[in-house]
Amino acid sequence: MPEPHSARGWLSPTAAQREAEVLRTLDALAPGDVAGWVAQRLAASRVLHEQTCWNLNPAANVLDPRAEALLAAGAGTRPSLGHAGEKYETGLEELEQVEVAAAALARAVFGARHAEVRLPSGATSNLTAFLAAGRPGDVLVAPPASIGGHVTHHADGAAGLAGFRTVSAPVDAANHTVDVDALARLARREHPAVITLGTSCNLHPHPVAAVREIADAVGAVLVFDAAHVAGLLAGGAWESPLRQGAHVVSMSTYKSLAGPAGGLLLTDDDTIAERLDAIAYPGLTANFDVGRVAALAVTLAGWLQDGPEYATAMVATAAALAEALQAAGAPLHSPEAGACSGHVLALRADGHGGGDALARRLRRANLLASGIGLPVDHTGPGPAGLRIGTNELVRFGVGPGDAPELAALLVAALDGPPEAVAADVTAHRARFPRLHHLGAPATT
Repeated sequence: MPEPHSARGWLSPTAAQREAEVLRTLDALAPGDVAGWVAQRLAASRVLHEQTCWNLNPAANVLDPRAEALLAAGAGTRPSLGHAGEKYETGLEELEQVEVAAAALARAVFGARHAEVRLPSGATSNLTAFLAAGRPGDVLVAPPASIGGHVTHHADGAAGLAGFRTVSAPVDAANHTVDVDALARLARREHPAVITLGTSCNLHPHPVAAVREIADAVGAVLVFDAAHVAGLLAGGAWESPLRQGAHVVSMSTYKSLAGPAGGLLLTDDDTIAERLDAIAYPGLTANFDVGRVAALAVTLAGWLQDGPEYATAMVATAAALAEALQAAGAPLHSPEAGACSGHVLALRADGHGGGDALARRLRRANLLASGIGLPVDHTGPGPAGLRIGTNELVRFGVGPGDAPELAALLVAALDGPPEAVAADVTAHRARFPRLHHLGAPATT
């Protein structure tokens, strides 16, 4: 086939080189061979993630096979504009039931008055929430990258695309969250339209009720980004931000929630809910992937069955892993509040060239992770830390009793040649082939 050259001159040298390698491979294929080649790549990826490596990245998880099957059930290409009962196209009377059911299940799982399930990603969910809460030129106050503040809350992400001016919230490093008193002073000075909480490294719960008081004092909308802690909320391991005062809870649905890739918004406010609905349709989403919504419905039903067990296991396993890592001398990041009270913990990466470099080192040991910012002095390249999540570990049956052995593998990869540990990691991984916490199917 004709060589598919890339004209993306803005890529970094590393990205450009990798893209060129893939394009050379593609150039050697006949068009009829592409489908098989793509299938091989996906099959190899599955082996890598589910047999060869342990995925410690808290931004990843595995679908219930029943939910995964629905992604290929022929619903994704059926346009579904409008509300149930008055769709723009006809023939959607079966699929619209799934849409209604998914929203109802989300409301039940999270105890929310309203749920918007049609959004294709967590980033789009954040963008929808920001557009509902303010307008271009408004100020948005968000956690900074030093405590895992997400790019969608800042200039390069959804907030910037929506025309907001983001001001970083002050940090309470001891509790790995925002500094409430300093935030109150900042809010009085900046008069934000939106204040956000929730990060990509939630070591401890955030002061939602106190920040809601600040938001009310300046007329701001409080948006809690639960992309990483959705499973903790669904299983009741952490208190609901809605109950604590958040106006809107935004999330992606594939991390600790273990659903399909997509977005979800929750609110108890009728006025905000109406604005979110209008932005989702006919605004940003219009048609949506009904297959994904079907998979989400099955995922949420599973949470109603054994969500508390899954959430509790994630937290307990993270606590045990943190204890084992600390005992083994790993550079565990442990602020005054402790290493973690959720399913995520962090390692200091100073001695390994930063979090990104440390993640690449662990990859050679068949341990998958990712760098993250930490509120510590760090002058080297990349973020200061590396985050580890237990959501996928627990999904495959790892529990607190397995933490010492896993910690030993991690420390061996940190202290010695990581390649020397790779086979041991794969052998350990092979002991956990079966998925857990799926919810029991009905018996007949």
